[in-house]
Amino acid sequence: MSGMRTVEEQLAVVLAAVRPRPAVTRTLDEAIGFTLAEPARAQNPVPVFDNSAMDGFAVRFADVATASDEHPAALQVVADVPAGSAEDPPLARGTAARIMTGAPVPAAADTIVPFEDTAGGLADSLGDIRVVRAPAAEGAHVRRAGADAAVGAVVLEPGTLLGARQLAALASVGIARVAVAPRPRVAIVSTGAELVPPGEALSRGHIPESNGLLLAGLVAEAGAEVVFREVVGDDGAGPADAVARATALGLDAVIFSGGVSAGAYEPVRQGLSDAMEFVKVAMQPGKPQGFGATDAGMLLFGLPGNPVSVAVSFEVLVRPALLRMQGRHDIHRPLRRLAAGAEWRTPPGRRQYLPAVIDADGRVHPATRGGSGSHLAVGLGVATAYAIVAAETDQVEAGDLIDVLELS
Repeated sequence: MSGMRTVEEQLAVVLAAVRPRPAVTRTLDEAIGFTLAEPARAQNPVPVFDNSAMDGFAVRFADVATASDEHPAALQVVADVPAGSAEDPPLARGTAARIMTGAPVPAAADTIVPFEDTAGGLADSLGDIRVVRAPAAEGAHVRRAGADAAVGAVVLEPGTLLGARQLAALASVGIARVAVAPRPRVAIVSTGAELVPPGEALSRGHIPESNGLLLAGLVAEAGAEVVFREVVGDDGAGPADAVARATALGLDAVIFSGGVSAGAYEPVRQGLSDAMEFVKVAMQPGKPQGFGATDAGMLLFGLPGNPVSVAVSFEVLVRPALLRMQGRHDIHRPLRRLAAGAEWRTPPGRRQYLPAVIDADGRVHPATRGGSGSHLAVGLGVATAYAIVAAETDQVEAGDLIDVLELS
């Protein structure tokens, strides 16, 4: 349809307004869920020292190179090296040290013989032993210092989301504190005189307010922090007051739901027309969109008011901006190409984002029997994906291959 922006055009406007933010320092205990802002370099090698990969014996390869059941190699055990030991026992020709997994390999040894390759195993591991299977090569079962990471090596790149595995990797190379992007600080404002708290008795014309909870959860999933959340009516200066309050708190974004369309009671559009641009985007749901930025760089998002529109608009336009604020490189979820398990109609001239589920056979279905209506919040609750249908497609047939964005 003419006069509408593409999704890509609107997203480009949004991302162009994202400003870099100074990094903050966090201990590893505090850093989970944050995004790395600077290269993380190893402070110690991994492994820290040559160590044993097996429980067994540290030996000289030359002493056991020809060992077999018929011709075992006899060695005298002269030392015991458990994990954590600082000992470096000398090993003369024909001797061995009993050693446990992770223990430092004696400097005089070059190979590990596991217990199971000896005649007596652990039960006969002090005194004289007989090696009945030769190691495959010199250095067998020895983990070399620095094989995983040398001192100074970049362990993780900027833009990496720090989860449990990443934090463990940082700890293993001796890093205790990291520079991370601060969490974006966000205000959420739901608009509408019809909105009442969930569970409150409903009179005619009233509905439970759900967009605030929806957005708060989506903001948290994107690694950001909700500083305040409120509901404002359809008249008055509620949206402008919320922007003023967010500005005073130094927030990074305000997300409005509702009040951005072309009706008579559109408080965001009517109250913030000087600060935001209101456009139509070729997507369904989510055609009416508002966006702007204050002089301080705080982003202002105006999303439609229906719940599915809110969820889709956040996924397509808000989430990428919050991730970009944190320096993340991957600001979009990966897409899969799956077959449709049902048929459904799509809107002409607009890209459709349909809440969907994926069945056991890997086929995608609408999440609700009610179609693609943007008011169908219950269907949104069971959705595990969005089926994304190109604007040029009028009808999806069962078996058609379509793009699918999985939400978990």
